[in-house]
Amino acid sequence: MRIDILSIFPAFFDSPLQESIIRRACERGVLDIRVHDLRAWTTDRHRVTDDAPYGGGAGMVMKPEPLFAAIEQLRAESPGATTVLLSPQGRVWNQSRVRAYGELPGMILVCGRYEGVDERVRAALIDEEISIGDFVLAGGETAAMVLVETVARQVPGVVGQAESVAQDSFYAGLLDHPHYTRPPVFRGLAVPEVLLSGDHAAITRWRRRAALRQTLRKRPDLLAAADLGAQDLKLLEQIRAEGDD
Repeated sequence: MRIDILSIFPAFFDSPLQESIIRRACERGVLDIRVHDLRAWTTDRHRVTDDAPYGGGAGMVMKPEPLFAAIEQLRAESPGATTVLLSPQGRVWNQSRVRAYGELPGMILVCGRYEGVDERVRAALIDEEISIGDFVLAGGETAAMVLVETVARQVPGVVGQAESVAQDSFYAGLLDHPHYTRPPVFRGLAVPEVLLSGDHAAITRWRRRAALRQTLRKRPDLLAAADLGAQDLKLLEQIRAEGDD
């Protein structure tokens, strides 16, 4: 997958893109991530990317000329890529959209700044506007990195064990079950016996029940949309009856 990031602060991405699975995926050619300085598409001597808004008011607005030139060039280089504007006005990002984006051939991530971008850019060139939550950031760079990290995990070959992606919280509509590792007892706190039993069927049942319990305790709102079978519903009734919620 090719991911283009358009920003006036390209150095923001230097460190996160050089760490962990993202770096390794880029080295293997599984991901092709390119960070671009929007100023490269300006035509004035001062490389200006923003201007005062028509009608007055506080703040500045990102100019249309460099954005049009940059996005049109990147679209030509990456046919089929989806152009995304990171903005607090966009649809809120969630795991369902993460999975859908993981099937795209590419993304062009436009990092907004100041009061936003000239509306003509949004109307003519943006395929989707995305927000990572109902709050305001200084710019779209942090949000863009969230999209890169979450979508990259869906691309085959990025995560070493595909099973670990399928077990992530939210992947199947539930929070993940608790995890334990060595030692079996630490400061008097023991790992659940079933996880040490070697009984894989029992472990699977325990993990499913634990995931349901975690979700009921912490994010009960997720249960309404989760894909639950008859056995799951029975387990939830038991958990509620035991007072584990």
